[in-house]
Amino acid sequence: MWLELVLLFSFAIYLFYIWATVNNDFFVKRGIAYKKPVFMFGNMWELVLRRKSIIDIVVDLYSEHDGQVYGFFDQRQPVLLIRDPELLKQITVKDFDHFVNHRTDFGDENDKNNLFGASLFMMKDSRWKDMRSTLSPAFTGSKMRQMFQLMNKVANDATAYLKQQQKESASQGLEIDVKNFVTRYSNDIIASTAFGLEVNSFENNNNEFYLMGKKVTTFTFIQNLKFFLYVHIGKLMKLLGIGLFDKKSTEYFMHLVLDAMKYRKENHIIRPDMINMLMEARGMLKSDNLKSHNREWSDIDIVGQCFLFFFAGFETAASLICLLAHEVMENPDVQEKLLQEIQDVDRNLNGKALTYDAILNMRYMDMVVSETLRKWSAAPVMDRVCTDDITYELKTGQKLEIKKGDALWIPAIGIHRDPQYYENPNKFDPERFSEENKDNIKPFTYLPFGLGPRNCIGR
Repeated sequence: MWLELVLLFSFAIYLFYIWATVNNDFFVKRGIAYKKPVFMFGNMWELVLRRKSIIDIVVDLYSEHDGQVYGFFDQRQPVLLIRDPELLKQITVKDFDHFVNHRTDFGDENDKNNLFGASLFMMKDSRWKDMRSTLSPAFTGSKMRQMFQLMNKVANDATAYLKQQQKESASQGLEIDVKNFVTRYSNDIIASTAFGLEVNSFENNNNEFYLMGKKVTTFTFIQNLKFFLYVHIGKLMKLLGIGLFDKKSTEYFMHLVLDAMKYRKENHIIRPDMINMLMEARGMLKSDNLKSHNREWSDIDIVGQCFLFFFAGFETAASLICLLAHEVMENPDVQEKLLQEIQDVDRNLNGKALTYDAILNMRYMDMVVSETLRKWSAAPVMDRVCTDDITYELKTGQKLEIKKGDALWIPAIGIHRDPQYYENPNKFDPERFSEENKDNIKPFTYLPFGLGPRNCIGR
């Protein structure tokens, strides 16, 4: 009996080992230089153990090799790191039809407990194309101009809060937790422009929308574990009915969006926000802007897009503003020039309300934001999966075969930190994006929002 158990256990370990290492010879067979993996963790063990950030991991991988392509392992998954701008152009633009999709499957698109799986980011093939064409009109200049009044109200609320805090702390000076402040600011912007809510998280610190947002964007050990398991055993997670986010959170967003749409239709309410645009997409409102297709969008499809807008914007926008503030603090010359531009704009308004055009004309502000996005990309890396076999000839004369199902990484932060494209890349220098210098930036080496037709719609 004991012998049988030992043999059974040994066989199970053997099968597990085969499963864990089955892809280890992937790059050897293809003749591609690669980084040797650590068992089960691949080349991501320092990220999993939180010893390095994703930015450090990508920069290190990018810097280890000088060829057009480098291989590494994301846990068990072999991934092609595309280092060459010309090859990136070929893959993301010219041959986009071969690389339409992201590689990770986060669940059943019809599962009401998995809004992320139903979002634009996770949609594939024709579903993605139809939803992208549906959403694109919401992000045009004219729509942004209409939404500006909503954003400006949030800005005024934030300003009023700071003035009140300053007044109450006049004798001691004012100390602000910048991350907390800008997270609440981002939260209120998204609540207003995407969900039609006016929450004022500065006055109402514990409003439900803010607390729910913190919950779904705070990656606890359990949340990280769920992501890890979805990447590796996604089919089993779906079979077991384990959602990426807890049921209470997803139900909250479902009711929030659908109830708002119902109320607006019944009361003939028009508001320049994302819910209004999604109502147009469903035919609940008349619109001349939306492209026609035969797709019927379900409740989950509709709510999934609002959820993505929230999930993608809540933390990234706040982090960007924090990093920008840090760089401005570290570079007083930049701070002085930026302050001067702000004061000039304020003076030119001559007491009138801030306008959308006034912000668009803030050239130095744009340079500072662009340089922050270069040095601290919100998406340090983008991924694609090949949907149809294709072959490229590399500069070495070697053939690069990319087969259906192969995964690719686009190392944005690695390229942004490469001295051959950006002199002294670790220096914060907004002048790189001045009118005189911006044309010197090599095409396909500045990609904070991705490349090609599947670039970030929120850019």
